[in-house]
Amino acid sequence: MRIAVVGTGYVGLVSGACLAELGFETWCIDKDGQKIEGLKQGIMPIFEANLEDVVVSNHEGGRLHFTTSMVEAIPEADVVILAVGTPDNPDGSVNLEAVFAAGRLVAEHLQGSTVVVTKSTVPVGTSRALYKAMRAVNPDADFETASNPEFLREGEAVKDFMCPDRIVIGVASPRSAAVLQRLYRPQQLAGVPLEIADPETAELTKYACNSFLATKVAFINDVADLCEAVGADVRQVGRGMGLDTRIGPKFLQPGPGYGGSCFPKDTKAFVRMGEACGRPQRIVEAVVEANGARKRNLIHAVRRACGGSLADKRIAVLGLAFKPDTDDVRESPALDLVPALVQAGAEVRAHDPCAIEMAKSALEGTTLAYCSDVWTCLEDADAVVLLTHWQDYLTLQWGKVAATMRGKTLVDFRNVLDPVAVTGSGLEYNCIGAGPLPAADPARQAIAAAE
Repeated sequence: MRIAVVGTGYVGLVSGACLAELGFETWCIDKDGQKIEGLKQGIMPIFEANLEDVVVSNHEGGRLHFTTSMVEAIPEADVVILAVGTPDNPDGSVNLEAVFAAGRLVAEHLQGSTVVVTKSTVPVGTSRALYKAMRAVNPDADFETASNPEFLREGEAVKDFMCPDRIVIGVASPRSAAVLQRLYRPQQLAGVPLEIADPETAELTKYACNSFLATKVAFINDVADLCEAVGADVRQVGRGMGLDTRIGPKFLQPGPGYGGSCFPKDTKAFVRMGEACGRPQRIVEAVVEANGARKRNLIHAVRRACGGSLADKRIAVLGLAFKPDTDDVRESPALDLVPALVQAGAEVRAHDPCAIEMAKSALEGTTLAYCSDVWTCLEDADAVVLLTHWQDYLTLQWGKVAATMRGKTLVDFRNVLDPVAVTGSGLEYNCIGAGPLPAADPARQAIAAAE
């Protein structure tokens, strides 16, 4: 079976490389010639754990090919996967121009029986609309369209493709179902469930999943605010909730708000779909608003920790990516907090293991210092703010941190640091949903040490 993947962005490159790893002859197509030439040389356009190894080994092994030419890749393909960008419009709806443009180009070059699969996240009805658009271009082509939404977590994408929780395909005929079952047979043999549905159900499943997970994030963040008001500890509340098997522990860790390429865009699109159908998605509407407010209000927590004013304070920000193990800064909380700190009169220094170049573009016009070394970032800082829980930060020597800083304030927006180790070094520990750890409280120290 020969596979063609249109688009070498995050989803397309991971999907193409992993399909080659599964043994399929795979062609990745992109109109960006510079990116394609870079991939041929093993230069990755994104940072993703283990992706470079998979790309390089399969390219050198002759299973993974890169090209800018539809003619070279499409005619012999049994499956064509569309993995192009689907950005949101200003009103929150999904911009499908790239999907339909790619589909029409593919249609021009189809030969033989082909299943054209939409892996990009698209609204309900896209698969059938795409079929009509492609049929108009090539009325005689032997093809069908199908939906196969991706469920890849940034930082875990290779693992998620190779060993997913489930695979969802939306098909209009048994023929397409058989082709995609063959495509994913290696995972099925490993016990991965494969859910076969109609295209509309598959398309909606992706949005429903991300909207529900985003709801859990927004919920626990609101609970954290309540905990601060009543003197409770959200860390223990989250653990108590997560032990209920009906709820589970995942996505119940408070933080600075969700970001990235999926949750913000998909929740807004889910709301717009509901509005268009006259079925308002009121819970998700509230989630979108709550998450936006969460990120806007981060500045208040830093100001409180710094004694009420940020003027002329040097603030060290650790982490610019929206999550660890990726260089993606899209909708990162840093994009809200850093400009707010600067506007409040603070001198900002920022560090991230991978995302500095991406952040420079996203924060263009904001005056701050980007530090390639974490200790340079911390030097003479009045306060340090942990925004992204990279492993590099979790293993910092807090005594050295305290000696490097000018002030003693630390704000942990991820609730991941050891409060005992931090306060033992002489720093003031501030986190979400709980007050500073009392030095003389052995019970709370025992709880923190056990985390």
